[in-house]
Amino acid sequence: MEKIGFVGVGLMGHGMASNLMAAGHPLTVVAHRNRGPVDDLVSRGATEAADLAELARASDIVHICAPGSPQVEAVVDVLLANMAKGGVIVDCSTSNPVSTEKLAQSAETAGIDWVDAPLGGTPAQAATGELAAMVGADEDVFARVEPVIGTWAKAIVRIGGPGSGHKMKLLNNFLAMGYGAIYAEALALAEKSGVGTAMFDSVIRGSRMDCGFYQTFMGYAVEGNREAHKFTLTNALKDMAYLAAMADGSGVANPVQGAVKNSYAMAVNTGGDGPEDYVPHLVDFVAKVNGIDG
Repeated sequence: MEKIGFVGVGLMGHGMASNLMAAGHPLTVVAHRNRGPVDDLVSRGATEAADLAELARASDIVHICAPGSPQVEAVVDVLLANMAKGGVIVDCSTSNPVSTEKLAQSAETAGIDWVDAPLGGTPAQAATGELAAMVGADEDVFARVEPVIGTWAKAIVRIGGPGSGHKMKLLNNFLAMGYGAIYAEALALAEKSGVGTAMFDSVIRGSRMDCGFYQTFMGYAVEGNREAHKFTLTNALKDMAYLAAMADGSGVANPVQGAVKNSYAMAVNTGGDGPEDYVPHLVDFVAKVNGIDG
């Protein structure tokens, strides 16, 4: 069995790492700020490395779940200096494809294979092994890692070579964050015009305009469930900034994306920058800007 290293056993990573262990893979983890998930995994048989270098030397395949490209770049620098040739790095973060393609080239030079495998799904799906993975990897590398990814993902699609998984994930998140921005503005207008949130939802829910993202977003707007969709406003803004860089690199005009990014920038820069300020809470910031109470 491939020996797995896991960097970032947080909301998503803990469930993924648990499934890797359940499938019989020896697992090495490293602590960051939150010891709870690390202690849990160690209690069930994982090995805790003292640092990233030790984790790299102990692993055939290293998974990374980090907030964004700066953190991924710092981790990869250490991995490339310490992993044995023939190892594989699997970046499950939502990263900037411009950075990803450079990291993949550096990995190739070091004799390490690269996979970007950003995630689709929720922490609950991570725990049950039912995530989606959008994979960027060479075909032979994909053949090696697909069974490993299959321990934590139910839907696995190889998009193309290195970097393509992150490009697809940003397109996916553009749609999701775009929905969120539209819903927040529509609800503000519903309240201001006298239609109201409850009536708006009664018409949209179950119609052609309904979808899974709508239901999780409205889980907060209608039901007040603050944890209906646990994806932060800061991550939404970060992803839209990465998408802008991707569009610039492709020479594509993306005015809608600019408007979506600005919606999240408004929220983050007016108090929505906390670790528990999630995407559906955008509705509160849009309401505040428009003078709507509650």
